[in-house]
Amino acid sequence: MTETQQRIEDLITRDPHVLGGLPVFTGTRVPVRALFEHLEAGDSIETFVESFPNVDRKQAVAVIAAAGHHLLA
Repeated sequence: MTETQQRIEDLITRDPHVLGGLPVFTGTRVPVRALFEHLEAGDSIETFVESFPNVDRKQAVAVIAAAGHHLLA
């Protein structure tokens, strides 16, 4: 397992008992998909974290960075 994959696992949790197993930010019930939907709609990260106060900006940025790194590796 690479360092990036471990990092993604630290940032994102999947549990069949939480939102039917959708990937969520670890420690929350906020689906990761919501972040990418906000960005796709043209919203800023700040708008996203205002909408989902259980996720802080650092978590959102880390998920974006890890996803980008994972996809480009």
